[in-house]
Amino acid sequence: MIRNLKTVVLALALASSSAFAADTVWVGGMQMYPQKDIVDNAMNSGDHKTLVAAVKAADLVSTLKGQGPFTVFAPTDEAFGKLPAGTVDTLVKPENKATLTKILTYHVVAGKLDYKSLMKLIKAGDGMAVLTTVQGGKLTAMMNGDRNIVLKDEKGNMANISIYDVYQSNGVIQVIDSVLMPE
Repeated sequence: MIRNLKTVVLALALASSSAFAADTVWVGGMQMYPQKDIVDNAMNSGDHKTLVAAVKAADLVSTLKGQGPFTVFAPTDEAFGKLPAGTVDTLVKPENKATLTKILTYHVVAGKLDYKSLMKLIKAGDGMAVLTTVQGGKLTAMMNGDRNIVLKDEKGNMANISIYDVYQSNGVIQVIDSVLMPE
């Protein structure tokens, strides 16, 4: 009886841990947990230190910890590294808070746009979906090949989504490889 009970307990433990693991995505060498909010998961990511510092400098922490739902197109540290030298250091200065806020909120769309939702919008738009950002600008989502979605900003710059559907308690993060810029 005890042996059977141990087997049942072990089977339940493995089943629950497998279900939990299926809901998590690895970003920057760390697990992102769907029960955490956007900020808490981004702070845990090894690839989003610059983004987190910028969100703090722009006083957007409480906004991105809000109810949402939000879709955040989250540039990696490497993406910020593609900007001209000194750009990030300049943007996080208090006197540039308005510009930084404009850039960061350009990476946020109201609602929860996962891969399937983005694909549906792209198909409905005959290959392109125009997304309105929280900043008020436009991003264009389109396909690059059969499965990869890319975003084009208002200046014509492109960003690939490198990690899809990092679900959060208040939305979803789509990891991107370049920083997008509003007009």
